[in-house]
Amino acid sequence: MDGPNPDIKHPIPMHTRVGFLKGLVNAPNIEIGDFTYYDDPDGPDKFAEKCILHHYPFIGDKLIIGRFCAIAEGARFIMNGANHAMSGFSTYPFNIFGHGWEKGFDPATWSKEVRGDTIVGNDVWIGMEAVILPGVEIGHGAIVAAKSVVTHDVPPYAIVAGNAAKVVKMRFDDRTIRRLLAVAWWDWPVDKVSRNLDAIRGANISLLEAAA
Repeated sequence: MDGPNPDIKHPIPMHTRVGFLKGLVNAPNIEIGDFTYYDDPDGPDKFAEKCILHHYPFIGDKLIIGRFCAIAEGARFIMNGANHAMSGFSTYPFNIFGHGWEKGFDPATWSKEVRGDTIVGNDVWIGMEAVILPGVEIGHGAIVAAKSVVTHDVPPYAIVAGNAAKVVKMRFDDRTIRRLLAVAWWDWPVDKVSRNLDAIRGANISLLEAAA
């Protein structure tokens, strides 16, 4: 039992709304780990076009998503290309329309608004129509509730909800979270994951540690 092939675009026969994203997204500024999937009734093939917005290669920011993540329909990642310069009186992007409006524009007023890469850890569940803003890091094992707007970093194994999203609950106590992060089962070879599914999807941290 070695598990499904992570390079298969549609791993569930007769259910093509689900797709492993690694085989569906091919862009140098996007990195997606094995077995991370997107679920959309219109199909997952347009994930990059529908769900990753304002992501322009010349900016240099990346979207990095780990392994074993579940991304629900309509989730959106807003990248740094959506930012406007905010140091002056107006945030209107006159320069992009040209015809003389580009003269005198200082690129530094915009570049200082760039907030870095957007990073989603491993084993993260992102709910329907959640919005992730630029430069956010979502920790391993976190859950983002449906329709949440994530404006700040999310701790590992936190459940966040709302606009702006706030921690409503931690999934486990601090000691268990530290032990889970040390085990890092998502980094195991797939055959080891397959052999230890009961420990991974169970709730006995000692059993999971023994499997490591």
